[in-house]
Amino acid sequence: MHYEGNLIRPPSEADSIILQVTVGCTHNKCTFCGTYRGELFRVKDERIIDADLEFAARYCRRQNRVFLADGDVLSLPQPRLIALLTKIRQQLPWIKRISLYANAKNGLRKSVADLEELKSLGLNRVYQGLESGHEPTLSAINKGVTAAEQIRFGRLVREAGLFLSVTVLLGIGGRENSLAHARETGLAISAMQPSQVGVLTLMLLPNTPLYQQAARGEFTLPDRQGMLNELYRLVENIEVDKLQLQTNHASNYLPISCRLPKDKDEVLASIRLALSGGLTLKPEHLRAL
Repeated sequence: MHYEGNLIRPPSEADSIILQVTVGCTHNKCTFCGTYRGELFRVKDERIIDADLEFAARYCRRQNRVFLADGDVLSLPQPRLIALLTKIRQQLPWIKRISLYANAKNGLRKSVADLEELKSLGLNRVYQGLESGHEPTLSAINKGVTAAEQIRFGRLVREAGLFLSVTVLLGIGGRENSLAHARETGLAISAMQPSQVGVLTLMLLPNTPLYQQAARGEFTLPDRQGMLNELYRLVENIEVDKLQLQTNHASNYLPISCRLPKDKDEVLASIRLALSGGLTLKPEHLRAL
């Protein structure tokens, strides 16, 4: 397989065939993200993609999932996506799930009919980086979209019948907007009604503008108690029909995997116990991105 740049994938795609279709991110301006710094977004040569598909057809027959990397494959024109998904179906007929990252700015250029067409060709799961539902926070981190646009795109994905996995970031609002960020993010999730939410805890990376802001005293990361309070406020404000909530990413202090609304009371009780010191939290040296 031909991989370029700093390739990333969601934790749940660990066992997937990673087919890199694009390099980088179309936005690449979020102040907290250092993944694609200095990398210009580009679509890979179709001959290279074809060669990788041939490799997967020969050597990856035990893997039944495909993840389309990098940061924003859904930004490709519809005909290009249709051709790509068609090739995957033809050359890897045993594949049961195809997934990709998407951002709301480009995703909103697709219609429900567009997404339904992609679904009919095998697309199953869309990963959306919400980060926050708090408007001042989204503006501060230069996310490039509003909370309303994020919600609208999430609803579009769900209307098309696709599995929507949303990522949120504890701490991204800083100490000043900590609880407001958590509350508004919970409300945004409630409005989107995703299938899954993955919670991460912000870790400041030296190659990011947010790291420099923190160094200048312009941004203060909440402490462990603050992060737990955010998690409590987030869960408290989520009202969904059916949702898988996970905080088992390596960056988090308190790993949780639950179903909402079924486990909501139990989860809130666990967070309260952690806040009172009754549960052991992950030590700093074991936290990672």
